[in-house]
Amino acid sequence: MIYQQTLIIHNFKVLFNILNEIKYLLNFNLKSLNAKEMEGILNDSNNLIISGEKNFNLENQLILNYPINVLKLIEIININFLKKKFNEQNNIRIGKYSINLNSRIMNKDKVRLSLTEKEAQIITFLNKFKIPTSIIDLQKEVWGHKSKLETHTVETHIYRLRKKIEKKFNDKNFISSHREGYKISG
Repeated sequence: MIYQQTLIIHNFKVLFNILNEIKYLLNFNLKSLNAKEMEGILNDSNNLIISGEKNFNLENQLILNYPINVLKLIEIININFLKKKFNEQNNIRIGKYSINLNSRIMNKDKVRLSLTEKEAQIITFLNKFKIPTSIIDLQKEVWGHKSKLETHTVETHIYRLRKKIEKKFNDKNFISSHREGYKISG
């Protein structure tokens, strides 16, 4: 999936014209939209909005302080796009849960659970598959074991993680056991 970032200029024709002149230097798309055109895209996370009006109060709006150097403006825009991309890539949704991979916090209905790095790795690895994942695959991918070692490391970590989630969220079925391995039931 290509991450299409778009800077939307609303009611700020001069700024749009300046950026449009140098659009070949920009690493994001550029659009000028009126209020009606903006209605459906206001909270699209791939967009950053600069408006000549102060009446918008949006999460993805960039507020400018004047005067501003055009090169500095482009730098600020690029930094904002990078921050948004970084934050979105590190927040995953699994059923009724959300997990921030930066802070390793699992949330559900304002209840928070801190995860260890290994626990977060287990969850994200299991979440990639719709079918149960074998212990051998978990050993290889999460622990980096190359051979078929006889170890109970995976089972022990899964057991502790399941107990932790059950205690905090009262959910016994987040990670389910199957003959073929483990699976996120979310």
